[in-house]
Amino acid sequence: MWYTMFIRAIILFGILMVVWLLMSGHYTPLVTGLGVVSVGFATWMAVRINGHDREGLPFHLMAGLPGYILWLFREIAVSNISTIRLILVGQADPVLFRVPYTQKTAAGVATYANSITLTPGTVTVEITEGEFLVHAVSRELADDVKSGGMDEKVTRIEGVSG
Repeated sequence: MWYTMFIRAIILFGILMVVWLLMSGHYTPLVTGLGVVSVGFATWMAVRINGHDREGLPFHLMAGLPGYILWLFREIAVSNISTIRLILVGQADPVLFRVPYTQKTAAGVATYANSITLTPGTVTVEITEGEFLVHAVSRELADDVKSGGMDEKVTRIEGVSG
């Protein structure tokens, strides 16, 4: 479907152009023209390496992403408080454990692994087929990851069935 890829390339160009304009802050004809050329070149390169396909430009994740990001920020805040308490009291009890993941796409797996690492006190150490090796500074934080809530939320926004 060439038209699907064409539309994805146009959307990618639009997103990159908006980001470029916001980051530039200069809107003279010369600078904006150079921005159009730069973004056009970047889009062309993405098309050449097929980087604007479903995995490279995961629009299917975008619908559920705002709600997930808000939930993740809340989790980060709660985990920050828990980690600070562990440090101040000196009761860290490091745990290394494996946790399965249910995501079907590389974008979903990367989102889940990065979400674990973004949450203070936990780090995704290794990704193997079907599971992560995770380090947590306490059993409480490990139990939060093992509960599967984050995995479920990422799988839901991933939107892939079967």
